[in-house]
Amino acid sequence: MSVLTRTAAAVGLAGAATAAYGVLIERNLFTLRRFAAPVLEPGSPALRILHVSDLHLTTPQRRKQAWVSGLARLEPDFVVNTGDTSSDPDGIPAIMSALGPLFDFPGAFVPGNNDYYVPKPKNPARYFLPDRLERLEGRRKMPWAELASQMSSQGWLDLTHVRTVVEVGGVPVALAGTDDPHLKKARYERIAGTAEPEAVTRIGVIHSPEPALLGNFAADGYDLVLAGHTHGGQVRIPFGPAVVTNCGIDVHRARWLHEWDERMWFNVCAGLGTNPYMPIRIGCRPEAVLLTLLPRDAKQA
Repeated sequence: MSVLTRTAAAVGLAGAATAAYGVLIERNLFTLRRFAAPVLEPGSPALRILHVSDLHLTTPQRRKQAWVSGLARLEPDFVVNTGDTSSDPDGIPAIMSALGPLFDFPGAFVPGNNDYYVPKPKNPARYFLPDRLERLEGRRKMPWAELASQMSSQGWLDLTHVRTVVEVGGVPVALAGTDDPHLKKARYERIAGTAEPEAVTRIGVIHSPEPALLGNFAADGYDLVLAGHTHGGQVRIPFGPAVVTNCGIDVHRARWLHEWDERMWFNVCAGLGTNPYMPIRIGCRPEAVLLTLLPRDAKQA
């Protein structure tokens, strides 16, 4: 056997082993990330926000369902779900069961692109092409309206093109959200305007962290934006950035907490699931995020 043949065989074996690890092991290594964000008015009490995203739940995923339910032990002040909750058109009972313990806490949600249409196989090369609207003709629709109604009936706020002020931990928090940006459904003009000055913090909620939307929230005086969609890249260069983000955000900010400008922060949750036809994660464990919101002056403390 030639050196070239042996090298090719070794590379192929290593690739197969890596893929097997990503499919069988890492995509099930559910992880809780913890970050602190200085986004509250000075003197405000700290708040704890549980950020979940991209669950892509299906009925057979009982281990993931149990892990999501177990997040209730954190006793957050507020829960935010930034979309792509389901990948199963018949999965609403399983989703509501998994989220059930979290409904004991106030929360809010927006939809993602996969909440609207049943997933289908995709050529991975599509993720490297310029962003363009998916062809949706003939696609089977997901029962998003029913799922949204059931989550709302449990007390969570549907923030689809809604801005409001809610009491969280005894203090007023301003919230505003849009429909899914990836499917070009976001209409920021419906929630535009200076964020409520009486709130202790102002939070935007979107599915995909598109720079134009982040800029809109920053210009209106929001302190924090929560998003998902990227899956953190799902496959990442070891100790490096994502390979691709599937949106306008750069690969170095495809997950976790970042400053947008001198005032606003944004958190991209890498999510807990995958497209069922690409069930792999490498260098990017599935996650939920517990954000501790602190007064802005704590940044210099």
